[in-house]
Amino acid sequence: MTQIQRPKSIIDSLGEELIRIITPVSICMLIVVILVSILNTDSSSASTTINSIATIAYTETTSDSFWDKLEGALLNSLVFVVVVTAVTFLLVLLFYLRCTQFLKLYMGFSSFIVLGFMGGEIALFLIRDFDVPIDCITFLLMLMNFAVVGVLAVFMSKMAIFVTQAYLVVIGVLVAYWFTLLPEWTTWSLLVAMALYDLAAVLLPVGPLRLLVELAISRDEDIPALVYEARPVNNNDTNPRDSVAQRRIWRERRNVGNGSEEVSDPNLTMNTVNSVDSSHEAPILVRAEEGRSRERNAELSAPLIDHRSNGQYHGQQDNASNENFLLEGIGLGSTGAIKLGLGDFIFYSVLVGRAAMYDFMTVYACYLAIIAGLGVTLMLLAFYQKALPALPVSIALGVLFYFLTRVLLEEFVLEYSSNLLMF
Repeated sequence: MTQIQRPKSIIDSLGEELIRIITPVSICMLIVVILVSILNTDSSSASTTINSIATIAYTETTSDSFWDKLEGALLNSLVFVVVVTAVTFLLVLLFYLRCTQFLKLYMGFSSFIVLGFMGGEIALFLIRDFDVPIDCITFLLMLMNFAVVGVLAVFMSKMAIFVTQAYLVVIGVLVAYWFTLLPEWTTWSLLVAMALYDLAAVLLPVGPLRLLVELAISRDEDIPALVYEARPVNNNDTNPRDSVAQRRIWRERRNVGNGSEEVSDPNLTMNTVNSVDSSHEAPILVRAEEGRSRERNAELSAPLIDHRSNGQYHGQQDNASNENFLLEGIGLGSTGAIKLGLGDFIFYSVLVGRAAMYDFMTVYACYLAIIAGLGVTLMLLAFYQKALPALPVSIALGVLFYFLTRVLLEEFVLEYSSNLLMF
């Protein structure tokens, strides 16, 4: 009798899962810190700000009082969150109306603007500061090629996953750097406001991100958005067709549990199709097909997916929780890969970029806090198996560590160093 191999536990390869998502986040934050250190000099950082939606309600000046800055920053963050919420609900509506192609074109156009215009201006800053000898025609050709290839890599065509991931990190870096040019009070207020928005948008029943994920799950479609997806941990080089078969089995299992007579995929085996006719035979046949798939696959070992290897399933119990089990959403992909929205990359990098305007000891403290928060979020994702917001824990720890380091740790270190007690 062949014994089905049990999957590894979450702890077995969780470290590799963490590294595959923490590495691009760390690279994004590092590049933003380098750009801030090079471009935002002492003379220019105090006066260089940008006009955007985040500063439409209040423009901060150094002569304003404490309460004026606080009130204006809160007002700016409120306006920004309202605009983001409205735009997200509009995206949900367009996705509901099946305007997927339009959304992809819009996302592609936005990526082109970021890579071509924002990236081009930052490139001009670097060329100016380092006196790089380059003519206008060559610069424009290189910039156009860079932007077009980026749009194609992210949305329009299939390229090597490394190229797509690299361009997503670059987009996060460019947007994050421009956010660091916001006034200081507005920046901190905006970070806290976006963390609270992320919490509500993902967890509330009427949250726009939750509605978007549930709609994508019900249709079994990918969300047209800027999302970084790490490669899943897979001990065996599993055939992609087998992964699709595994996904189909769980989709069919959900339909059988609901008593639906509609088969979700016409390519399923005849036994699985016939299992809809008998309530007693359905669980047995689904388990048999699942066992055959597992023997072919030797079990995917993505630790953030808790495979039910014993095959016990009751369609009338816990059906709602199983809908998010192996299906795509914010957090987990259908293959078990971790998915992290590019907005999380951006606001993590904004926090450390703002800290870099103060000193590098604060940058280090904020970086450790953000990574710790991301690790906590991924652990919660592993246990709850549902879409979770990635900003709240990391932003809360990052902001806390920033002010604690700036107010307490720096004074402690300087006092000891001035008395030759610590070097």
